[in-house]
Amino acid sequence: MALVCSITNEVPEFPVVSQVSGAVFEKRIIEKYIAENGCDPVNGKELKVENLIEIKVPAIVKPRPPSATSIPATLKTMQDEWDALMLHTFTLRQQLQTARQELSHALYQHDAACRVIARLNKEVMAAREALATLKPQAGVTAMSSLAQQPAIAAEAAGVATHPIEQAGMNAEVIQRLQDKATVLTQERKKRGRTVPEELMSQDQIKSFLTVASHPGLHSASMPGILALDISGSDHSKILTGGNDKTATVFNKETEQVVAILRGHTKKVTKVVYHPDEDTVITASPDTTIRIWSVPKCQAQLMLRCHEEQVTGLSLHPTGDYILSTSSDKHWAFSDIRTGRLLTKVMDTAEIGLTTAQFHPDGLIFGTGTDDSQVKIWDLKEQSNVANFPGHTGPISAISFSENGYYLATAADDSCVKLWDLRKLKNFKTIQLEDGYEVKDLCFDQSGTYLAVAGTDVRVYLCKQWIDLKVFNDHTALATGVRFGKHARYVASTSMDRTLKLYGIE
Repeated sequence: MALVCSITNEVPEFPVVSQVSGAVFEKRIIEKYIAENGCDPVNGKELKVENLIEIKVPAIVKPRPPSATSIPATLKTMQDEWDALMLHTFTLRQQLQTARQELSHALYQHDAACRVIARLNKEVMAAREALATLKPQAGVTAMSSLAQQPAIAAEAAGVATHPIEQAGMNAEVIQRLQDKATVLTQERKKRGRTVPEELMSQDQIKSFLTVASHPGLHSASMPGILALDISGSDHSKILTGGNDKTATVFNKETEQVVAILRGHTKKVTKVVYHPDEDTVITASPDTTIRIWSVPKCQAQLMLRCHEEQVTGLSLHPTGDYILSTSSDKHWAFSDIRTGRLLTKVMDTAEIGLTTAQFHPDGLIFGTGTDDSQVKIWDLKEQSNVANFPGHTGPISAISFSENGYYLATAADDSCVKLWDLRKLKNFKTIQLEDGYEVKDLCFDQSGTYLAVAGTDVRVYLCKQWIDLKVFNDHTALATGVRFGKHARYVASTSMDRTLKLYGIE
């Protein structure tokens, strides 16, 4: 019986046998294999040239390979090639399955590492807040520092605290509010009814397309973006709040995340970007409001004005005060420079509040309630001066037009109502499809367009109140919408975890 090489399956000229596997090989071929791999090709065990034993065999005549000159021989050759190809394919499939398992394991380890890093970052933030209680805040009086520090320390330790004491609306604060309102009113009169030349036209709005979609701003483990705002000083910076308890500052020009703000213990439902500074304000159902420095990615102050979740947030035109509403039936007015609570007022009907928005002049503001009421308040007098009934269901969004006359409101009744603040009446109702949910409303800076976010994203032309464009790109409920400068782009966020930008391609 002739010896056959285990690699070439041919009769070897110089046969050798492996001491490791006992297999026979052609000497020159097995030596090359050992030089490259250092192991036995049969069982994979370590093998050296010294472990090969030469076999003494008499000289034989090599068998002549079969001729492929006949049809049966050709068919057999093709069958052999096919069999070899199938065996090779089977081996590749096994290797692919192994690679998939290894990749899955690596991804699992990466996800676990990200979770650990997130937890450590959260612990570091809590430690920093606890450390901050040992340092006096710049510009804070001794009394306000003592009032804030226990709350911040308790927050870092996860202990509930009582609201800070009210400082009161003194004459200096009221005078600042009045002075700012006077300046803004004069500016509005100067502008008149003209719109900026740079403002996008109706036809341009109609031609808007989705120019960018960013799904990676918040964690995929707790999907959903809940709030949106755009910087007034740098319209390339966009602020979002998410279900993952973080707020994110994103630069749409560089397509880079500028800052990730961690510290809230529950989801971030309201966000405000300061119009003149690189500062943002966030609110959460954890009952706190935080003021952040974007360059430092760090909370400068934490306000605990409410005993239940914060449902509304609006920055006063001075840039120094923040209005907040809560399901605890109160609205609060606080100083973001010192952290002092200036005043806190209960709703006249003792109903939970759902949203809030300052009038462009800053002397009045609107709130929405759980019992379908839209209420207008005088900030200086801290009194309810007008009510707008007509909706059914909790008020979900309100927005004042920059012209100072129009107020848009929405509730869980699939419609948007427009109110004239001069006549205190509803002059237009935009009826949407049955089951349509409205989560956010926003006028552009000129008061020419109104954007609606909910089941989809829509842009309406004011005065005529006709829809110019409908965007259906989100795969889940849209939660926020904002106009860029001169309506050059529209930004929207959604529960599908994406930030989408619409503009001229």
